[in-house]
Amino acid sequence: MPRGRPLGMAAGALLLCAASVLLRAAPDNGLDPATLLKPLADQWPSYSGDYTGRRYSGLTQINQSNVKNMTLAWTARLSSATTLRTMIGGEGTGEVTVGGAIAVKGAVLMVNNVLYVTAPDHVWALDAHDGHELWHYFWKTKGGTHIGNRGAAMWGNYLFFVTPDDYFVSIDARTGKERWHKEAASFAQQYFLTSAPMTVGNHIMVGTGNDLDSPGYLTSYDPETGEQQWRFYTVPMNPGDPGLDTWKDLDAARHGGGHPWLPGVYDPETKLYIFGTGNPTPAYHSKPRGEGMDNLFTCAIVAVNVDTGKMEWYYQTSPHDTHDWDSAQTPVLVDGMFGGSGPRKMVLTASRNGYYFTLDRHTGEHLVTSQFSETVNWAKPALNAKGQPVREPAKDHHIAGALVSAANGGATNWPPPAYSPDTGLLYVPTAETYAMYYLSETDPRGAMGLGGKDEIGVGSAGTYISAIDYKTGKTVWRHKFRTAGGGRAAPGLMTTAGKLLFGGDISGNFVAFDPANGKPLWHTQLGQVSNAPETYLVDGRQHVLVAAGDTLYSFTLYQ
Repeated sequence: MPRGRPLGMAAGALLLCAASVLLRAAPDNGLDPATLLKPLADQWPSYSGDYTGRRYSGLTQINQSNVKNMTLAWTARLSSATTLRTMIGGEGTGEVTVGGAIAVKGAVLMVNNVLYVTAPDHVWALDAHDGHELWHYFWKTKGGTHIGNRGAAMWGNYLFFVTPDDYFVSIDARTGKERWHKEAASFAQQYFLTSAPMTVGNHIMVGTGNDLDSPGYLTSYDPETGEQQWRFYTVPMNPGDPGLDTWKDLDAARHGGGHPWLPGVYDPETKLYIFGTGNPTPAYHSKPRGEGMDNLFTCAIVAVNVDTGKMEWYYQTSPHDTHDWDSAQTPVLVDGMFGGSGPRKMVLTASRNGYYFTLDRHTGEHLVTSQFSETVNWAKPALNAKGQPVREPAKDHHIAGALVSAANGGATNWPPPAYSPDTGLLYVPTAETYAMYYLSETDPRGAMGLGGKDEIGVGSAGTYISAIDYKTGKTVWRHKFRTAGGGRAAPGLMTTAGKLLFGGDISGNFVAFDPANGKPLWHTQLGQVSNAPETYLVDGRQHVLVAAGDTLYSFTLYQ
């Protein structure tokens, strides 16, 4: 149950006064879920802005002709300190202390001139005019993996987010007061939750994370009560379940992973929620899963009916993955011309394994596969009949070692891609890396989850933004950053109708590019950009927002 922070009478009076200010600052009309069906423009109401995952805003006030005049409007540094504006909840005793600095790694919602920002165990509401704090919610944790939080979802005046110790929480967006929290996964089984929930009609959906040996699943909740509406498991759980014949046995499938730890996209025409799934487990020691077996529905794009939770189709991008190259990245929905067949409704994804795919989003039919990483070497030269890359066993983890590209972080990772209908190109953060992969444990009992291997990074061929033509899979241009960075790609991206592509680079710059050719048009040094940029209107003026660690930076045109 929600627990308020104990206050004396004087402090309580101050809080009541503060609460009245907050209620005036945060509008009462909330977010109509139908808003999410509209093209992205004046607000940023969900993880990707809208249901398509394109991260393409229709705003044009900031454009190629004037982006050089973009300047800093304000900065806001987030604080974990509890104050009179802080509401406290959680199942922890307060004895668990989580170290490390706050880092914003997910989406910041902007609804009715209020920004909603998350980090593990925290939610803040900030005034979008100047970044000052309206309220702060703090979750007292039991512990768990505090690797990041990808953002909140909104429905009416309610916010929804998940915690590292596996709770699904709803708070009042006007005040930060907790409404309820529900256990979403088993803390004892080492689940941890990082995903931003997704609002579709009267469904709030969110997926699991786990690096040990538990099954992945996507759950739909009632936004009013938090009660479960349905649950979809990404691996077979019962005799006769689809895909069971792609596992060694039922026990292997039930411990097979496949966690959908990032938000998906939604097609209102078919009522399909389309999302990616994670790697199988054990991740590197594949014999317990059945040598060479596909291990469905891990490393796949999956479409489920949003009202029933039943799977309509799937396409696996990495059959029998042995490198932890999950396919959980948020896909992108595109309507466009394809070949000689005329208009087509498609879903696009660039996978962590270094391969790009175009699929029919109504049926899951494979249309295009290409290799967008130039160095990736884990697969055989030829694709199979389904357009899938075929694993080369010599590039698995071996006692003597194997030189593999990409390194564990993959050719791309969780930071979201973006798409521009003006160019017809998908923009993907890309890393060209190499590592030596060593098998350090031959007994499957010692190789559960992500265990049983060692990896030594040995170099990088560069970090890029890749621009991919969805019709052919061809990389039309690549922008190479001046520094190579670590084992992962650059931060996420955003495009606008002002013919701009925004993103961070490895050197700590925030950059505006020409989406037609990748030419930098403007930049500023912030430090390491930690999330994907967003844009919206505040009092009729376009702002561009991005985070670097614990600090938000809002930019607008100089006046």
